[in-house]
Amino acid sequence: MKSKKKIVLAYSGGLDTSIILKWLQENYQAEIICYTADVGQEIDRKKIFRNAKKFGVKNIIIQDLKNEFVKNYVYPMIRGHAIYEGVYLLGTSIARPLIAKDQIRVAKKFKAFAVSHGATGKGNDQVRFELGYHYFGPKIKVIAPWRIWKLKSRTDLINYAKKHGIEIPKDKKGAPPFSVDDNLFHTSTEGKVLENPKNSAPEFIFQRTTSPEKAPNKPSFVTINFKNGDPVGINGKKITPSKLLEKLNELAGKNGIGRVDLVENRFIGIKSRGVYETPGGTLLIHAHRAIESVTLDKETMHKKDNVMPRYAELIYNGYWFSKERFRLQKIVDLKRNKVNGSVKLKLYKGNIIIHSRITKSNAYSMKKVSFEENKTFNKANVEKFINFHKKKLK
Repeated sequence: MKSKKKIVLAYSGGLDTSIILKWLQENYQAEIICYTADVGQEIDRKKIFRNAKKFGVKNIIIQDLKNEFVKNYVYPMIRGHAIYEGVYLLGTSIARPLIAKDQIRVAKKFKAFAVSHGATGKGNDQVRFELGYHYFGPKIKVIAPWRIWKLKSRTDLINYAKKHGIEIPKDKKGAPPFSVDDNLFHTSTEGKVLENPKNSAPEFIFQRTTSPEKAPNKPSFVTINFKNGDPVGINGKKITPSKLLEKLNELAGKNGIGRVDLVENRFIGIKSRGVYETPGGTLLIHAHRAIESVTLDKETMHKKDNVMPRYAELIYNGYWFSKERFRLQKIVDLKRNKVNGSVKLKLYKGNIIIHSRITKSNAYSMKKVSFEENKTFNKANVEKFINFHKKKLK
């Protein structure tokens, strides 16, 4: 008997991917392998197994990628101080390349002819997933149901789910739900009342941050320890990347830190409004800039700042595995071995204040900047310096 073809589906166990699971079975007569990448999002393991087994799925894989996600994706991005359009810390964007990479690994393991995802036809994620698929498995077919099926509306999906006995969450009956994506780095919320930019974001949508008004009336303090440009500990205690980010998320979240309300320009040409929560990541990017300020020279820092907008755009657009991003990462990581020390932060009602910077680096010279007279800086040369630059004005 000839074995069935296989498709690896990026599966969350929710309404949309459960519909996709059944639709793939109907339209491809293939064995579906359900794959969930655990990058720190809330995962209902029982629900995933229950909903997949309901349709006869034998292979259900939940892969723990949290440490790899933080160490090899979030940390390199933090070293680059990557911010898209002035405020977005790229929380959704940075998770997709890793998920795509590992999904292709599973597809190759099971000799699947195709992979499938649940990204919509109007969003950025379809691009991010499929560029990653192509990089690691160019010969593996990609099935994107939202671009090819005949289900055109939320009502169509609800009717399809009812027909096939697929569980329908109560908040998805009647009106379109909020679209939520979360991982260890961030939570994003889109849709419904947020689609109109004149509407303020309702407080109930925030999942990991307290409002600044309700944050504690006393400040919190935290020290982040760095080695070779990466965070390695909190308050002097070494900790794994995923646990470090978890602790910073909790601390920053309760102090009302990390909220962003953004109307962004999607890669495919649509403007969209989203609300993002990146509490721990916001602390990391502030602390990293602070430690670099006392460990790196001006030329290196400014070179990094010059490439950052393009570096961030590449991540946003799904080009994490591109030659250009690899090239810019080398610039980002210039002299990262010099970025060592600790930064103490004061957190208070949505604000981050640099409390202190400690390093053994000699990049910052107290003797040179001191207002006390000293012989380490020749002020007589300053006039020559100014005269030289006067000529450049002409």
